[in-house]
Formats: sequence, structure tokens, C-alpha cells
Amino acid sequence: MSTDRLYFRQLLAGLDIAPDDQIARQMVNFVYLVGDRETGEAMVVDPAYGVSELVALAAEDGMRITGALVTHYHADHIGGDLMGYHIDGVRELLEHPDTKVKLHVQRDEAEFVQRQTEVSDSDLVLHDGGDVVEIGGLRVTLLHTPGHTPGSQCFLVDGKLVAGDTLFIDGCGRTDFPGGDSEAMYDSLHNVLGTVPDDTVLYPGHLYSPAPSATMADTRRNNYVFRPRSPEQWLEMFGR
Repeated sequence: MSTDRLYFRQLLAGLDIAPDDQIARQMVNFVYLVGDRETGEAMVVDPAYGVSELVALAAEDGMRITGALVTHYHADHIGGDLMGYHIDGVRELLEHPDTKVKLHVQRDEAEFVQRQTEVSDSDLVLHDGGDVVEIGGLRVTLLHTPGHTPGSQCFLVDGKLVAGDTLFIDGCGRTDFPGGDSEAMYDSLHNVLGTVPDDTVLYPGHLYSPAPSATMADTRRNNYVFRPRSPEQWLEMFGR
């Protein structure tokens, strides 16, 4: 698929959407719209906070949201309760009158997504690493990258890597939350994402660095998480 057909928007919660939401402004999540301009189909990656705004923004661009790609189950990415605060997310997207969507989740993450959002089995499409999701004529490859959570996944599309909380430009996701696994994170970063070409552009799940994106070459060169050269060195640096 030619690049000029690719529809891709990186939106910062608390600024581009939900500008008055204090939690969104604090969490600085990125939400992504990915689609095929020729067919007008788009999916939203990690719909959270201003769900109605996301649908409206896509419509203004001549796109209709036909699904959601979920990187992992945490509330700041898919909605639900966070420290007593409700975040709009996948449930509101499923209930929106202008959308008819399915949620594409990694198989190991499904039970956590359901527990967090109370969506039903019929709302989910379960995937394994290496699966491909089509959006119009666009092919999105799903990479299973456990570590931050058991079913974390990244999305590789037309030279772009949408990485959720697996990899940031200047770090990686925490592994000390429930379901986190430091050894699995090492494998995901060095062996799964290690196969992604240098000229691929990384788009993370949060704005934790001055730049909102970077090439994988620059990320591997500058990000300290790529300094350990073995699992043993990784565990010495980051622990279990």
C-alpha cells in the first residue's frame, strides 16, 4: 500500500483530545488513528479519554472508525476506573451511535481487558503474535511483546511502530505492576522489536520525552534499555 493512502494521526490526550481532563493532562497518553484513505476505514489504537472527540475527528477527515487495536489493558489506554476516576474508553466506543467496532486484543490480555472494562466475549477478536489485521487495503502486523503486561502488543504498519507501553523513546514500560515480567520485557525489546528495521519510526504510548517519535535506529542508539547485551546484564540493571 502506498504511503499516500495511509491515514495516520498521533493525538495527545489532554491537548488534542480531552483538553480539560486533568487526568489526561497528567497521564500524557497518545491515541492513534490508523486507516486507509481510499476506503475511508480507520481503527483507533488505545481509545481513551475523549472518545466522542476521536470519532468526530476521524469523521472530519472523511474516515469512519471500524475497530480498535488494544496495546494492553491499563485504564489509561482503554478506559475504566483509575484511582477512583472514570476514564472513557472502549466501552464508550462500543456504545457510540456512529461506530460498530470490534476490539483487537492479544489472546493473553483478553481476560484483563474484560475485567477492566466489562466488555463481552463477542466484543473481542483474539490474536496471537504475527497475526495481521486489515484496515481497508492496509495491513497491520501484531507483535506480541509481553513484559509490561502478559498480553502487551505493538503494531507495525507501513514503516511505523505503535508501541504502547512496551517501548518509549527514552525508556520502556514498568515491569513491577501485576502481570509484569522483567525477563519477558528483555526478550520483547531485544528479540521481538530487535527485528524491526532501523528506519521504522517509533510512536510510543506516552509523551515521556521531548520528541513524540523517533526512528528505531536513534532509539536503539540513545535509549538505555538497549545497553544490556544479555538477560543477565538486563536483570543486573533492572532487577526482577
